Amino acid sequence: MKITHSLPGYLGAVTLVALASLLCEVVRTSIAPTNMVMLYLLAVVLAAARLGLRPAILSAFLSVLAFDFLFIPPRFSLRVSDTEYLITFFALFVVGIVISSLVAQIREKIDQVKRQEARTSSLYYLTRDLSVAADVPAVIGALQRAVLRNLGSRLAVVLGFENKLEVVDIPTTFPLNDGSVDIATWVMKSGRRAGKGTSAYSDSSFMFVPIKTGSQAVGAMVIEEGDTSLAENLQLIEAFSGQAAMALERVRLSQQAEETRILHQKNHLEQALLNSISHDLRTPLVTISGVLDLLLNNDHMYDTDERRAMLSAASEEACRLNRFVGSLLDMTRIEAGVLSPRFAVCDMDEIIGCAIGGVEQRLGNHHIVTSLEPNVPLVSVDLALLTQALVNLLDNAIKHSPEDSDISLSARLEGASVILAVCDSGPGVPIGEEELIFDKFHRVTVPEKTGGTGLGLSIAKGIIDAHKGKITASNRVEGGLMVEVMLPAGELNQ
Repeated sequence: MKITHSLPGYLGAVTLVALASLLCEVVRTSIAPTNMVMLYLLAVVLAAARLGLRPAILSAFLSVLAFDFLFIPPRFSLRVSDTEYLITFFALFVVGIVISSLVAQIREKIDQVKRQEARTSSLYYLTRDLSVAADVPAVIGALQRAVLRNLGSRLAVVLGFENKLEVVDIPTTFPLNDGSVDIATWVMKSGRRAGKGTSAYSDSSFMFVPIKTGSQAVGAMVIEEGDTSLAENLQLIEAFSGQAAMALERVRLSQQAEETRILHQKNHLEQALLNSISHDLRTPLVTISGVLDLLLNNDHMYDTDERRAMLSAASEEACRLNRFVGSLLDMTRIEAGVLSPRFAVCDMDEIIGCAIGGVEQRLGNHHIVTSLEPNVPLVSVDLALLTQALVNLLDNAIKHSPEDSDISLSARLEGASVILAVCDSGPGVPIGEEELIFDKFHRVTVPEKTGGTGLGLSIAKGIIDAHKGKITASNRVEGGLMVEVMLPAGELNQ
């Protein structure tokens, strides 16, 4: 195989010496024979630069023979009449060998730099792809593309999940038999390479490379022989394995951090729910049970007006309790994704009127000032759900506004959106909490006010999101909070 592969190089060396001899014959009558040596040296340099070290050595040897046979008296004979030409022959051969060696070393250095550059480029592209991989299949997909691009080979990856091995099944993974899985198990336990080109399980048609995070192997790369020799690219394969190990570790830690965050958030919400229930259920229940006990046990002590006032207070607390339970149910529906608005084209006057009607009993000394621009078009909404969202916003404004203050409810057209705005004259919200007030159970501390459940604004946001709208909050320059609801104008695409 080597001879066949080198044969074109040797033929090229013979051709270069023949061309140099032809040029020397052309200029033979014009220059001295010793100067013809330069043309043969040129042939040797070209052979070394283009054909390799061995063809260059052959060209140096043939150059000496051709120079002696063709141009040194007596011509067409290997006999030398002047012994000084022996020095020329020796110098030509030695210089040719030295030049060939130097050029070969330079070629080897260039090839080494090219390989290093290709390896660095391959690792760069793999690192780039792995940096954006968010889960295990994405990591394995990036690794498979890198192996295919640089080695022309297909790749399968075996990972350990909960004390058992599984082949990461993505569309580009080729199937493995039980024998290959057994070898991968051995590779993970031993932390050594196996398969083709190694001393362990060398009869396998695949190469198995462990994926290590620290001293522990978490998986194994199973590489099929492709366009290039795997044994000649072990350094690159090991680098791929190291990059994959770091990416898998990053994904694992990221998943653990996300699980911890979700658990922390769950515990926080559970605590908030317990606190809310303990306060918002206990208060109305105590009031209702107290009124009923007084009326049942001491009915003769109260006249009709007193009993009516006590029953009115109990009824008010019962309504409050009913709203709280309804809010919990609404929040459950929103989180379960079963909130499905039934869209119908509605007039803005109708929407505002329904919202005001929903809070009339809780207005007290507050006044709602409405403002509706004449060019506001019809909107396609679920009237009941949108009314509930606006009622929650008005309840929030009533709760946080001073007594006898006005609450503004306005509607205007901006571009292709209808903007509904609810403004109060309360203390507003602390800087940085404009978005947090829409989170479940988030409460803003307000002096001399009874906190709510922290669900009203969250429910309103869920309803607006279901309408493909947007809700925002901001502090007003003149004081108070402004909550704006942005809805698409006209009919929605159902």
